[in-house]
Amino acid sequence: MKKTLFITFCLAIVISCSSKNTATTNKKENVAPFDWSAASVYFLLTDRFYNGDKTNDSVVKRNEKTATLRGFEGGDFAGIQRKIQQGYFTDLGINAIWLTPIFEQIKGGVDEGTGFTYAYHGYWAKDWTAVEPAFGTMEEFKELVTVAHKNDIRILLDVVLNHTGPVTGQDPQWPDSWVRTGPTCTYQDQETAVSCTLTDNLPDIRTDSREEVELPEILVQKWKSEGRYEQEKKELDNFFSKTDLPRTPANYLIKWVTDYARETGVDGFRVDTVKHVEESIWATFNEQAKRAYEEWKQNNPDQMIHDDEFFILGELYGYYAQYGPGYRFNDGVVDYFDAGYNAMINFGFKDAAREDFGVLFQKYATMTDSLYRNTNSAPAYFMNYISSHDDGQPLDPMRENAIDTGSKLLLAPGMAQIYYGDESARKLTADGASGDANLRTMMNWENLDSNVLSHWQILGRFRKKHLAVGAGRVEALDIDGAGSLTARLYEKSGYFDKVIIGAGLQDGKQSINVSSIFSGNKKLRNAYMDEVLTVENGQVTATVKNGLVLLESIE
Repeated sequence: MKKTLFITFCLAIVISCSSKNTATTNKKENVAPFDWSAASVYFLLTDRFYNGDKTNDSVVKRNEKTATLRGFEGGDFAGIQRKIQQGYFTDLGINAIWLTPIFEQIKGGVDEGTGFTYAYHGYWAKDWTAVEPAFGTMEEFKELVTVAHKNDIRILLDVVLNHTGPVTGQDPQWPDSWVRTGPTCTYQDQETAVSCTLTDNLPDIRTDSREEVELPEILVQKWKSEGRYEQEKKELDNFFSKTDLPRTPANYLIKWVTDYARETGVDGFRVDTVKHVEESIWATFNEQAKRAYEEWKQNNPDQMIHDDEFFILGELYGYYAQYGPGYRFNDGVVDYFDAGYNAMINFGFKDAAREDFGVLFQKYATMTDSLYRNTNSAPAYFMNYISSHDDGQPLDPMRENAIDTGSKLLLAPGMAQIYYGDESARKLTADGASGDANLRTMMNWENLDSNVLSHWQILGRFRKKHLAVGAGRVEALDIDGAGSLTARLYEKSGYFDKVIIGAGLQDGKQSINVSSIFSGNKKLRNAYMDEVLTVENGQVTATVKNGLVLLESIE
């Protein structure tokens, strides 16, 4: 699906026309098939989203007083599931949810210099084979996946392969044959970003080790106390026998993590800290993850909602999609897409989004081609964002321009990541909080900004309906006055979509020439204002609000 993109200025007029979808994965007529390259992904911290089951709030005793917003707040699988069932994500046009790691976390806490902290975020694993009890049970997670699928939403599970949780009085260090405790990464070259620890007291898994190792006694005793040692050992024996992989630390983790693809039906992984693991390990991991998912599909044909390959999205810190698929270390360029990744998070978007709409969209319209490395390569997708859980310089942290940032994110080419609260004007600050705790406040269910939310919902649903918005080639059209007008056109697997996107328009009435794209149409709809427009002499006159008009065919 090679795409050629051309664009001029664009804020947000959209005119669309879709043919009957013939893609085999789509079961509904006149509904856009799914395409990861145009996906709208909702990213949330499980603990901070919604408390749906208060009985698991204290199932693990973590009674130390923490710094502000550095303890568990009660969010869980039940809360996410409830919001799916209430239609919150559907109303927002979401077709994939990425949630933070669900592995069982360390029981104790540490002082990170910003105050005492527990592992509420999910990135301090104690046992990859178990689910964090504060979030729920494995069966509850499987139910969450099932409910998401019934609502045409895919699930991306966040995974961590390169480190354990910190060492505490309740959480001993793993053996030296499994982890290193230094030196701290200096990022002078690839070696000093891999064979090192991210920070003090965050033991790094020896993913570079070729030495076969026994299970850590910590896990052996834990599993025995839980009555599942023999089962876990049997599964490991079967895995290593079947794959013929050596029993290195990395391969143990590959088995444990890919089990979630094999057993739960999640549709993909979002992989943390890509640059801190060797690309050869990622190649093995990604291959095994995709094989594991195929096993799930074979074992659960009645639960499948698609027949796509497992999707692998990477967090390669500092990756800018505008520079192509490779990541530049000081000593060379590494292309992690060659190791089986399908997409990377694009760290450049929030900076580019500070430009006006025309400059932003023109830049992003030409980027997709640069990520097709050659005619035989699989495409390399990128996911844009404006804020996240660990980016200390988000776009518009006080949500002063939430309307425009929503327009930029949801109408730009590429995948879009909505971080929980982007769409509801959740401020990225809290009294008494420090550092990244400001980025991780509770979802603002009690004071949602309804105007902002409505805006994001309209754009999100339109984006989901029309793949041309995120994945179409873009052609410039003429327009009178300020702003711009473009057409985006999508064609893949027998599905066609036409969209005209204009931007930067002055609020009020706007005359638009649609004849070059929709020559046969007599009626169009302005979806942003829900108004039906008559085409006269190839022209429509639409009402512009917030600089936007969303026009689509109704014929």
